[in-house]
Amino acid sequence: MTASAPLTAALPTAPALFREWAGYLKPEDVAQLEAAYHFSESAHQGQFRKSGEPYIAHPLAVASILAQWHLDAQAMTAALLHDVVEDTAVTKNQIAEQFGRPVAELVDGVSKLDRIEFDTQEKAQAENFRKMLLAMARDVRVMLIKLADRLHNMRTLGAMDAQRRQRIARETLEIYAPIANRLGLNSIYQEMEDLSFQHLYPDRFRVLAKAIKTARGNRREVVSKVLESIERRLGEFGLEAQVHGREKHLHSVYRKMREKHLSFAQVHDVFGFRIIVKDMPACYVALGVLHGLYKPIPGKFKDYIAIPKANGYQSLHTTLFGPFGSPIEIQIRTVEMHKIAEAGVASHWLYKSSTTSLSELQQKTHQWLQSLLEMQSESGDSVEFLEHLKVDLFPDAGYVFTPKGKIMSLPRGACAVDFAYAVHTDIGNRCVAVKINQELMPLRTELRNGDRVDIITASHAKPNPLWLNFVATAKARAHIRHFLKTMHFAESVQLGERLLQQALANFKAALPDVSDAQWDKLVRDSSGRSRDEILSDIGLGKRLAVVVAHQLLALGEPLPAAARPAGAVVVRGSEGIAVQFARCCGPIPGDPIIGVISKGQGMVVHTHDCPVIAKNRDPERVLDVQWDANPTKLFDVGIRLVVANQRGVLAKVAAEIAAAESNIQNVAVDPDDGGTYTVMRFTVQVMNRMHLARIVRDLRRIPEVVRISRIKG
Repeated sequence: MTASAPLTAALPTAPALFREWAGYLKPEDVAQLEAAYHFSESAHQGQFRKSGEPYIAHPLAVASILAQWHLDAQAMTAALLHDVVEDTAVTKNQIAEQFGRPVAELVDGVSKLDRIEFDTQEKAQAENFRKMLLAMARDVRVMLIKLADRLHNMRTLGAMDAQRRQRIARETLEIYAPIANRLGLNSIYQEMEDLSFQHLYPDRFRVLAKAIKTARGNRREVVSKVLESIERRLGEFGLEAQVHGREKHLHSVYRKMREKHLSFAQVHDVFGFRIIVKDMPACYVALGVLHGLYKPIPGKFKDYIAIPKANGYQSLHTTLFGPFGSPIEIQIRTVEMHKIAEAGVASHWLYKSSTTSLSELQQKTHQWLQSLLEMQSESGDSVEFLEHLKVDLFPDAGYVFTPKGKIMSLPRGACAVDFAYAVHTDIGNRCVAVKINQELMPLRTELRNGDRVDIITASHAKPNPLWLNFVATAKARAHIRHFLKTMHFAESVQLGERLLQQALANFKAALPDVSDAQWDKLVRDSSGRSRDEILSDIGLGKRLAVVVAHQLLALGEPLPAAARPAGAVVVRGSEGIAVQFARCCGPIPGDPIIGVISKGQGMVVHTHDCPVIAKNRDPERVLDVQWDANPTKLFDVGIRLVVANQRGVLAKVAAEIAAAESNIQNVAVDPDDGGTYTVMRFTVQVMNRMHLARIVRDLRRIPEVVRISRIKG
């Protein structure tokens, strides 16, 4: 199935289209479409498009595109009505009353959120996409209507001003075309890319189109000769096949030139051939026949039949050395595979058949749509959701294997952490190491096609924020962020509870003395959603504990500064997010410390003599803190050594640090300038200040060590 030719003023009249649609719809369905057409025409009365044509021409064109996929009457009705809620006074309830609730839900899913105020254009765009994609997750027809809507808008984009053309074309290229590709709508995907390319880079489009037209004429003889040879050879082996010459669409040629830094003359695969046979075995027989006709280019064969693409695409791809030494791209597929390659999920969408007989394509589409729901539930807001979606719409995928031989599809650039989350969320959250092809490798290792991946987990493990720097899939990114936010909230609640307990102690009160009624009233008065949210705000510095204590105990006046609680907050060292240790002074157990509540970060622990807080110390945000008697964490501390520039001194220093039961996290040595002395900087892990003193004492015994100092900041 292919997308229709551009539908502008040449669009057939409504009666002609109704007669055409009657070929696959029931008479009562056609009657409903006629009613929907008249309803939409009446609602849009007096409205015109930028091109000057009556507005009704647009929904009619959208419905005509959908008709070529043989969509059902509900979807076609929604296509005719898709703009009435957004652009007229008609409501969703009115549509539901006249055409049924399913049609109203489809129209609502496609409609934008223009009547809601948003802070920025980016936020509005992101929220629109979020709403539309969640509606699509419930019913894929929402996206099919939206894609047809966007395709017709792109075909008529020339009537818009230059700025809107650029914005709409870029949005189409970044979001709608990849979604069409992800759903297997190949013809729409290619047309959207070409139309976006034409409006974003009109000069490049014009030059490239002219070059392809010229090349078409120059290579006509070669193409016809290859076509004739293929047909003759397939016939000799008794294979019934349709052989078609095909031409790459402009944007794919442009993308290849840009990514591989090629001139147009260096792109040899502008033209290719598609062979359609009756069944799957015939695909492989045809492949063997063609490899006997022309020599295959090593490394240029892909079997998408055995391992289909994520959007259900199946085909054999091979590149051959053709006559005159030019490479020839060949695609071999069955009629059914060709239908799915052109129309994807639209050729056999989910709701049309029972869930007990879902095809592999339907299952994959269903899984992707469900992953959208999962992704949005773990995204903080619509902008983050849109960012995750863009990451998820990778056009290229690689295939790796689990230890049991199951095939997993991952986007290009995916690493072991992406694989772990693709297997299961719990595997991703608890992964600590990975074996790739039986070898231990770092988690950030980029996976290659055919790798066998075995994830090693630990029950105590949890996601590392640094993973966000190298994961490639939206699922992994969303789960990591969700875990960190949840952990951040839980830790800030615990810290807030400790700070509030300290504030209440000043009034000879304790948290158990505060009744549920007092808490409920505070939650209502302070616009909080829950008690934990208020405690979290205290822990993150968004509320002062002393003020909340006042409110809870119904005291009328704020505490004077002198009446601050005397008890100190205990720092255990194991806090992960809500309690942070200042980099400017790097406190370790044994150092005198104070805590500073930093808005949005929680409590930041500094040394008493830290020059950074000495300059700007707000008494309301400074807390007395003390180290726990048995801290449970190792602390990084920097030391600077001036040593004699002699051979083997680095090994001596490292051995002494290891003998003192400390890990070396980092080491840096100044470049050798031929002088007598050089400087070394180590980051070592210590339990406390006494442990650091022991390391320093042991290092001083090395004859080559001239001076040692602790690095702060």
